Amino acid sequence: MPKLSSAQTKASLISVPEWKKQAKTITRTYQFKDFPAAIRFVNAVARLAEKAWHHPDIDIRWNKVTLTLTTHDAGGLTEKDFDMAQRFDRL
Repeated sequence: MPKLSSAQTKASLISVPEWKKQAKTITRTYQFKDFPAAIRFVNAVARLAEKAWHHPDIDIRWNKVTLTLTTHDAGGLTEKDFDMAQRFDRL
């Protein structure tokens, strides 16, 4: 999958307004009621990521989960990252 240009990345960010671009990645922090709720979310993320074979970096801090996406093979952001971000936002 080809890496997105700066203009394409900027346009794609509109579809995931809670996500922020950081260098060659997009990232978002989700907040939950408590640790078990955060872990349920992480488990759902893991199932989706495994099906798509596109895995985010996951950082868990009690009731907060930060996801970071990039396409390593492409050396930056691709449509796949934004598709996964939208899927995670629907969980």
